[in-house]
Amino acid sequence: MITLGLDIGTTTVSAVAVEQGRVVESITKAHNSFLNGPEWERAQDVAVLRDTALALVDTLCQKYPVERIGITGQQHGIVYLDALGNPLSPLYTWQDGRGNLPWEDGTYASVLSRRTGYAVSSGYGLVTHFYNLQKGLVPEGAAVISTVHDYVAMVLCGLTRPVTEPSDAQSLGFYNLEQDAFDRRALDSMGIDSAILPQVVRKAFVGKTGEGIPVAVPIGDNPASFLGATDGSDAVLLNMGTGSQISVHTQALARVPGLETRPYPLGGFLQVGAALCGGRAWAMTERFFSDAVYAFTGQRLALYEKLDGLLDTIPEGSQPQVETTFDGTRAEPHKRASVQGLSRENFTAGHLALGVLHGMINELHCLYDAYLQSGNASKQLLIGSGNGLRKNRHLRRIAGETFGLPFKMSEQNEEAALGAALFAAML
Repeated sequence: MITLGLDIGTTTVSAVAVEQGRVVESITKAHNSFLNGPEWERAQDVAVLRDTALALVDTLCQKYPVERIGITGQQHGIVYLDALGNPLSPLYTWQDGRGNLPWEDGTYASVLSRRTGYAVSSGYGLVTHFYNLQKGLVPEGAAVISTVHDYVAMVLCGLTRPVTEPSDAQSLGFYNLEQDAFDRRALDSMGIDSAILPQVVRKAFVGKTGEGIPVAVPIGDNPASFLGATDGSDAVLLNMGTGSQISVHTQALARVPGLETRPYPLGGFLQVGAALCGGRAWAMTERFFSDAVYAFTGQRLALYEKLDGLLDTIPEGSQPQVETTFDGTRAEPHKRASVQGLSRENFTAGHLALGVLHGMINELHCLYDAYLQSGNASKQLLIGSGNGLRKNRHLRRIAGETFGLPFKMSEQNEEAALGAALFAAML
């Protein structure tokens, strides 16, 4: 059986054709869909995302006898749809910062968290929606909010209203894990009409394409990546992409300070610790040195290879201590990065670059340590995913050494798309 997996990511859309758990073809395309707006707004053109995704699906369906389609994509974000399923807004992504803007005696996100008892952050779909309600920005005629991948699944099946799986429902906020349902009372207390929520379904097909291919209910990109990279093994998944996360699977529902508990589509839960900057910290480091070269020479150079070689010359332990919280944290959105321990000896480009790599991994290791400190047993393996790790041998080495676990990279480049395909194949 050929199953197609589709991942609508932050910067790219990927599709894979999978047969018996093996990827036989993979296609990735940059969508370049970000829209101009205020500095805190991170919105994307949903039509561009949709059309890019549908084109990749069409390409693989014409080439292979696809029998099922699985879909995943950016969690947390929302697009408003009308009663006929037409988009009325851009996609407000997980990076959207309106929830961190000041409101009453805090920020929109912090006031919602304090008054409802649900820990929500800027970028969560219902935080975005709450801000839009207060500012009169909800489009006229909006009937439902949807993740971008739920919307694309709806379009593929010719439906007019999306459905969502618990892993995505939880990412919108105000999802009661004990009751496995949105907390409509909490939403009502904040003046949020729960009628705008999509229906939650589990382990089901949304419908069929015009060609009769069943489409599975989409799952979030975090559980899809975990499924695609670990195959359910007793492992810590360390993903380094635009953002970064650690994910570990537990059978029982547990609360770990600093980590988010998410439903896992195949049963149990994922404990997820997220760093908001992630792989961007290394991209920013390369850009910093590239800008410096340009300022003094007038030449614009790509410096990743130069930095890679330079790091070979820097002794471990000699670097300054760098916190790479350039975008803050979920708990402290206004926290910023810092550098400590600079000396005459380590105030160099190489030492600073090594410090950044350690800072990227240390932020995630602190989250894993919180998991262990809550009484959980250590995992047996560290699995890496994402191009941030795949393309940086020094970062891979530091990850293994810092976590103190055997380390390997996942076997597939497109873990989320593969996970979506595997999920569809299991239904």
